[in-house]
Amino acid sequence: MRMSQKDSFVKFEKVDKSYDGEILVVKDLNLDVPKGEFLTMLGPSGSGKTTVLMMLAGFETPTSGEIYLDGNPISSIPPNKRGIGMVFQNYALFPHMTVKENLEFPLEVRKMQKSVIDEKVSNALLMVELQDFGSRMPLQLSGGQQQRVALARSLVFEPRLVLMDEPLGALDKNLREQMQYEIKHIHERIGITVVYVTHDQSEALTMSNRIAVFNDGKIQQISSPDVLYEKPDSSFVAQFIGENNQLKGKVKSVNGENCIITTESGDDIQALKINVNNSGDASLVSLRPERVAINSSEKFENNFDAKVKELIYLGDHIRSRVEVCGNDQFIVKIPNSYMGANLKEGATVKLSWKASDSRALDLN
Repeated sequence: MRMSQKDSFVKFEKVDKSYDGEILVVKDLNLDVPKGEFLTMLGPSGSGKTTVLMMLAGFETPTSGEIYLDGNPISSIPPNKRGIGMVFQNYALFPHMTVKENLEFPLEVRKMQKSVIDEKVSNALLMVELQDFGSRMPLQLSGGQQQRVALARSLVFEPRLVLMDEPLGALDKNLREQMQYEIKHIHERIGITVVYVTHDQSEALTMSNRIAVFNDGKIQQISSPDVLYEKPDSSFVAQFIGENNQLKGKVKSVNGENCIITTESGDDIQALKINVNNSGDASLVSLRPERVAINSSEKFENNFDAKVKELIYLGDHIRSRVEVCGNDQFIVKIPNSYMGANLKEGATVKLSWKASDSRALDLN
């Protein structure tokens, strides 16, 4: 359902961006973000996602089209007049100022009273659980603490919108995961609108209300995390979001919402017809590793013999690489159980999966 101008807090309307006057890095972008949403723009390097964020922040100007914030056009408004908070990957804290002074700065620039500044800084530090760190210098803090200060500074002046450009990219894996949950919980508590940029798919799936997947300057699909993962609309999205098995072939027959794909090895796979139409169309069957059963007594529409090529123990599950339907890079995720522990490399196993878990996508 298309949002009205009234419902849309952030709106891109037919926005193009070119740096050289010839090549468009953002192409005919139409995007609506309702108030209070956490929207993540996800895509590979050069897909246009960061350029979109920079145009929203005011550091870049659209070549054509218009951007609206709360119903008002903002393309001609300078960044410091937009009332937008920003968090960067490198924190961008003032090294010569204490934590408290870093948070006071955006309020002093806005010429707020001292009593108001003190209250807002205190509340912001409490929000990120750094109330005892106000007198510290940035270099006396850990990476995670510095990022929390940067987050608090972006929120302290109560902006209408917060933009985050890969803010967790410099943190180690455990700290990055912890900060994902912290940012998610802060967003849920205060209900602010957030537009977030990352190339980390797990980060996007964890934090977002919706994810816009970018490639080649365009949104390929925009959906909630569960829909994006379970129901990708294209082979690009299927490959980019989560681990994904791919079986190439051609459409053998079509029956309503279902079809049969004959793989390059000659095997027939029953699948959902997503964006293929006619017999003979080239297709890529997308199938998530966790949807595949191994040596199951329950039979599904698709049943094939496979040869185990590799077993990797990953704690909560065993990652099994098998050869099936001509693909020797086919992955099955097996729960760490008695059955999985007794698999052997070189063994022949039975693989089964539902037709509804196979998505026949265009081959692009």
